Parts: sequence; C-alpha cells; structure tokens
Amino acid sequence: MREDNRNALLRGARTCLDERGYARTRARDVASAAGVSTAAIGYHFGTTDALLIEALLNGLEKWSAVLDQSLTALPKTDLPEHLANVYRCVVQSFEGYRGVLAASFELMAQADDNERIRQELRRAVEHARSSLLGQILRSDSDPDQMHVFGTAGYAMLSGLIVQWLVDPDSLPTPEMVSSQLLQWNTQVGR
Repeated sequence: MREDNRNALLRGARTCLDERGYARTRARDVASAAGVSTAAIGYHFGTTDALLIEALLNGLEKWSAVLDQSLTALPKTDLPEHLANVYRCVVQSFEGYRGVLAASFELMAQADDNERIRQELRRAVEHARSSLLGQILRSDSDPDQMHVFGTAGYAMLSGLIVQWLVDPDSLPTPEMVSSQLLQWNTQVGR
C-alpha cells in the first residue's frame, strides 16, 4: 500500500505540474490529485518540493526517452529531409509534456539555491548534449567537437521549447528550418 501511495503521489504531482505549474502547486493539491492525505507526502518525500522535483525530473526523463525513441526511429534520408524530420520529431515530442517543460524553467530558477536541483539539471543537460547531436547527425565524431556541437544543439532545443510554450502557432515549418540550417552550414563552410 505504501508504494501505491508513493506512485499515486508522483502521478498526482505530475498532474498538478501539468495543470498548475511548479510554483502554484501546493501539498493539498497533490494529495487531492493522488487521493491520499498530505501526511503521505512527508512520509514518502519529506517535503512537497522534493516530491515536485522528483515528479518533474521523472517527467523530463520520460519526455527525453520519447524524443530519443522518435529520433532513433527516423528513416535514413538525404540531409535536408532528415533535418526537417528531426525538427518535426522534436516539436511533436512536446505534446503531452507542456506542463513538465514549462515547470522545468521554474525549476531552473531555483537551481542557484539548491545544489541537488543544480546537479540533476546539469546531468540532464549533459545527457542532452551528448546524445542529441549524435542522433540528429547520426555521427560519432570527436568527443570535443560533439560537445561543442551538442551545446549549440541543446541551446537551439531550449530556444525551441520556449518558443513552443509561448507562441506555438508562429513556429517555422520543418522545411524552413532545414533550409536555414543548410544555408548556415554553406556560409560557415566558406
């Protein structure tokens, strides 16, 4: 029964993150969504913040796994079509994770005051840097080069998330993004 309550709290916290965001979620909101008493939060997680952080990090891991799986399943195509497909997969991966993605920015604002949050976010960013670019380019280049390109790729992904959260109707089409990236590549290669 205790493990059921713990899992129910994580599910309830995820629901609250999706509906209310991180800062507006209170212990009673999570307990109500989970169908348990607020005392269960203290028993299983110590604090509401610890519960919300775990639910948020779990949500980000699930989103990342969905994105990884989608990118891995892309068919082999020429570079322009591949880049358009990557962009399409990335934007589609946001669906169902709006609350978690938005709450992740709230969590980043707390990283200066919480070493655990900073370490968890640092680990997530490093994973994204190392895996994202390899999947996008389907390349196992020099690790230093991959780090630099992965950092740039993660910066673009973060910016895309912000744009999608704020104004999803104004996102460029996959073909526009692919064309622009290829144009930049040509200009840099000169």
